[in-house]
Amino acid sequence: MELFHISAECYPAAKVGGLADVVGALPKYQSTEGHDVRVVIPAYDTKFINENEFECVHWSHVKLGNFNFPFSVHKEKTDKLGFELYVIAIQELFDRKEVYGYEDDIERFVSFQIATLDWILGRREIPDVINCHDHHTGLIPFMMLYAHKYQKLKNIPTVLTIHSGLYQGIFGFNKLYYLPEFDLAHVGVLEWGNAINSLAVGIKCASAVTTVSPNYLNEINHSSNGLESLFNMVRQKSKGILNGIDEKVWNPATDKVLVSNYTIDTIENGKQKNKEKLCDIFDLDPSKPLFSFIGRLLEEKGADLLPQASALALAEHLNEINILILGSGNETIETELNQLLPDYKGNYNTFIGYNEDLAHLIFAGSDFLLMPSRVEPCGLNQMYALRYGTIPVVRRTGGLKDTVIDFEDGGNGICHEQTSVTDICTSIRRALKMYEDKKTLNKIRKSGMQIDHSWSSVCKEYIEVYNLIIKRNES
Repeated sequence: MELFHISAECYPAAKVGGLADVVGALPKYQSTEGHDVRVVIPAYDTKFINENEFECVHWSHVKLGNFNFPFSVHKEKTDKLGFELYVIAIQELFDRKEVYGYEDDIERFVSFQIATLDWILGRREIPDVINCHDHHTGLIPFMMLYAHKYQKLKNIPTVLTIHSGLYQGIFGFNKLYYLPEFDLAHVGVLEWGNAINSLAVGIKCASAVTTVSPNYLNEINHSSNGLESLFNMVRQKSKGILNGIDEKVWNPATDKVLVSNYTIDTIENGKQKNKEKLCDIFDLDPSKPLFSFIGRLLEEKGADLLPQASALALAEHLNEINILILGSGNETIETELNQLLPDYKGNYNTFIGYNEDLAHLIFAGSDFLLMPSRVEPCGLNQMYALRYGTIPVVRRTGGLKDTVIDFEDGGNGICHEQTSVTDICTSIRRALKMYEDKKTLNKIRKSGMQIDHSWSSVCKEYIEVYNLIIKRNES
C-alpha cells in the first residue's frame, strides 16, 4: 500500500525529540516490508536539508486566510533514508534554524498542513493511508473530511499517532479564517475548551488513534491536559503500540561513533574503553560508576530535580560516583546544573546542548541512565540504554513501565514510583550496590542487550491498524 507519514520532525533531517526518531525509522521498516512509503516534513534550515540534494516536484501558493505564500515541494534524490523524503518549503515561515519556539508557530504549521494537502490533492494517485503525527498535523483529518477543496481526499483513511498529549496546538477562533472553506455546520468539531485544539480535532476526525505505548494509552484516559473525556470517547478506535528502535543505527557492534565496538561477549572490555574516552572528555574517573542523563531539560522529564538529586548523591557518595548530564531546555535548570560544577569537579560534568554522536558515546560508556520522568509516553532512551548494556534507572510511567522491569523482580533495570529527589537518590544507592556485585551487573547488562525492541514487529501492528481502517472505509 502507499503510505504517507506527515510530521514536524524526521531524523536526521530535523530532530528535537523522540518524534523524529520514530518518523525516521518506522517508514524505513515499512518500506522494507514492501510498502510504498513517503514522509513529508517542513523544509527547515537544517544541516541535513542544506547538505543533501533535493529536486523540486511541485510548486504553488498556499492560502492562509488573507495571506498567500509561495510554497514548493522537494524530494531528496537518493532515498538514502530508506523511504522517499519530501520537504515543503514555505517562504518566510520555515526557512529558519529551529523546528519550534516561534510566535507564529500556529501560522507555520497550519500553512504546512494546507500545503501538504494541496500537493497530495494534485497528485495523479492518492495514498491508501495518511498517518499524521502529533498536533502539528492534527487538522489534516478534519480538512480532508470537511473542507470543500479536499473532497477528493475524503475517503482516505487517516491515523493520528500521539507521541505526546501535553502539547495540543491550541489557538483562538479569531484564526478560524486560516482554514480552507468548509460547511460551518461542522465548526463544533474544531472546538475543545472554547478554542480550536489541533490535537483534539485530530483525535475526533482520524479513522484511528494510536499512542506510542500501551501504558500511555491507559494514562491519557485519566491524565491528558483536559482531553480525558475525549480519549475515553474514542477508546474503541484507539490502540497503544510500543515504539521500536532502529537497531541498525543503535548497535554497539557496528556503531561508528564508538571508540571500541562490542557485543554481549565483549561487553566488559568494550564498555570500559568507551567509558575511558567519555571520562577523558569530561574529566571524570573511569574507575567509578557513571550515571548519565540524556534528554530535554524540562519538568516533564524530571530534569528540574536533577540539580538537587545530583548534589545530594555526590555529597553522600563523595568521590564514589560520576554524574554526567547531556541536554538543553529550561534555562533555570541549565543554570542550576552548571552551578554544581565548581563543587564537584572530577565527579560531575554537563554538556548543555545536544550532540547525536556524544549521545551514542554516553549510551555506550555509561553504567546507568537516569530517567526520572513525570511524563514519558514511550521513551526511547531506555531502549537505547538496554541495547548498549547500560542499565536504565526509571520512574514507572508511560512506556518506561512497559519496557523496564526492576531487577529484583527478574528484570533489567532499576525502578521507582515517584518523580522525587528522594526516589532518585534511593535508586542511585540501589544501583551502587548492584555495581559492586559484578556478576549480577553483567548478567543484567547482557539480559538487556538481548531484548528485541526492533521496528520489525512494531511495523506489523501499524499495518494491522491500516488494514482495519481501509476495510472499515470500504464497507
